[in-house]
Amino acid sequence: KKKQGFLMEVCVDSVESAINAERGGAGRLELCSSLLEGGITPSIGLLQVVKQYVRIPVYTMIRPRGGDFLYSDREVEVMKKDIELVRSHGADGLVLGALTEDGRVDAELCMELLAVSRPLPVTFHRAFDMVHDPMVTLETLVSLGFERVLTSGCDCSALEGLPLIKRLVEQAKGRITIMPGGGITERNLQRILESSGVLEFHCSARSSKDSAMKFRNSCVNMGASLTAPEYGLKVADVSKVRSLNAIAKNTL
Repeated sequence: KKKQGFLMEVCVDSVESAINAERGGAGRLELCSSLLEGGITPSIGLLQVVKQYVRIPVYTMIRPRGGDFLYSDREVEVMKKDIELVRSHGADGLVLGALTEDGRVDAELCMELLAVSRPLPVTFHRAFDMVHDPMVTLETLVSLGFERVLTSGCDCSALEGLPLIKRLVEQAKGRITIMPGGGITERNLQRILESSGVLEFHCSARSSKDSAMKFRNSCVNMGASLTAPEYGLKVADVSKVRSLNAIAKNTL
């Protein structure tokens, strides 16, 4: 592999994270809202402001809600509208996915979404990790025309899913990019890159940052009780992005 051949994609849900990711050496952003829910479609305002502040490509998540990837007709209408909107506001690519109730790719729906997405490149997101048969699914994604697939190897993290990620890379034979993501940190990145043969990886590189609020009302929660604390923020960390980048560059 050529030196510096790795591309790091960082998922971000704020302008500050986007700027930090680029500064740290990220080659691409996956822009979404609410990383707590695994990322949903960002606002047009967020996309526009991020595009003003960064130069690297911004791939925009198209996911109308958290939870599963089985969408109703109304949700599909929203996804199509969102694709049109983010396209007209400067998205460089899209990140989406849809499944059938029996855990296969919803090829018909994906075809419709890809048609609305043209000519932008599209990544199939971690809905892939919820499928019944990953090897069959990969062939479907190739034939549909997805540019890449983001996957943890259908396991809790990319490290645990490494055996499958390797098999997917071999099966893909360059027809589609396999991008591991899910729990990638400075501790495991080198091992993931060395043993998988991938050229791209996905991470959030975040650290917690305390709220600047001095007055605090601790009795009130804005969402479900399982959500992150109201007075804590998670932001992409320049130094974390930088060290992940350095690890990738030093991995042969």
